[in-house]
Amino acid sequence: MSLIATPHTQHFDAPLALRSGAAIAHYDLVYETYGTLNAGRSNAVLICHALNASHHVAGVYADDPGNEGWWSNMVGPGKPVDTNRFFVVGINNLGSCFGSTGPMDANPETGEIYGANFPVLTVEDWVAAQALLIETLGITQLAAVMGGSLGGMQALSWTLQYPDRVCHAVVVASAPNLSAENIAFNEVARRAISTDPDFHGGDFYRFGVVPARGLRIARMIAHITYLSDDVMNQKFGRALRDAVAQNPDGYKFSTQDVEFQIESYLRHQGDKFSTYFDANTYLLITRALDYFDPARVHGGDLTKTLAPTQAKFLLASFSTDWRFPPPRSREIVKALLENRRDVSYAEIDAPHGHDAFLLTDERYLNVVRSYFDGIERGLA
Repeated sequence: MSLIATPHTQHFDAPLALRSGAAIAHYDLVYETYGTLNAGRSNAVLICHALNASHHVAGVYADDPGNEGWWSNMVGPGKPVDTNRFFVVGINNLGSCFGSTGPMDANPETGEIYGANFPVLTVEDWVAAQALLIETLGITQLAAVMGGSLGGMQALSWTLQYPDRVCHAVVVASAPNLSAENIAFNEVARRAISTDPDFHGGDFYRFGVVPARGLRIARMIAHITYLSDDVMNQKFGRALRDAVAQNPDGYKFSTQDVEFQIESYLRHQGDKFSTYFDANTYLLITRALDYFDPARVHGGDLTKTLAPTQAKFLLASFSTDWRFPPPRSREIVKALLENRRDVSYAEIDAPHGHDAFLLTDERYLNVVRSYFDGIERGLA
């Protein structure tokens, strides 16, 4: 029987102070829970989502059985993060476009759609909002916080912002900050969106349009970075979508038509993304990625930065992930070891690139399963 998910909404009236100096009040956070909170309230696990995911971590909806949670291979009954043993929480981050208050919503102070006026957010702001929601659930300490990519940054930030409220942190395919190359990819994507004539400075809602062209290009760029060269060659190579019989090369000799299968794949991903994701949300989330750099206030000293942490850690990376390559995870491991923290590290030889953290690789899933077995043994 499938795990049935039910979304919930928690409203907050009190202003949330943001790192920028701004604040946001009267906002909603959408979340889902799976499993049962034990009598000691000690088995709660928070799953943090990455760029285009949401609170819908696992299971399906009763009225929409085709809408499966984005990490259903990881979270659920009998899965590595076993909802028969753990109470799992997924929260849609503030500023997103999947139910929590974001740029598409009306500012209660003005009655106008936030649009480009939605405050700029940071990873630390998301974690602060998550902590408030966790409190409303009556949870004072999390058995674990877990995330991949940007979600891993949030898990790491939890151990710094609320060190006494996290027992374990599971940080997958992540980094202590973005490289210049990663910031560059984000900026190209943002410029694709912001220079789309339908963007209207971020206030496109009032014109009844969507900057779909910019969103398509942004998503195409992102997908290139999620895949490894090996996987791209294996899946697509130089295969043509529609070979032309009368030309010995099979080419159409066109600069506008789709010729190669990889072009078709990227256009499909871009088209699909532009139908459901908000352009201002994309700008906000990629900028939050850029800003995440907890060691900055310590002159780049990651060891000093991670000194306040109290949690035990599992870090995992993937050999062909060139967006968040293994050396970035090893930086975190080294800094934690220098602080004499309890750290487990798995570097998995996988061909799938950055997307590997979302895929079913039994070696990877077994590492996580074993780690959560250990967490369960230590529950009060």
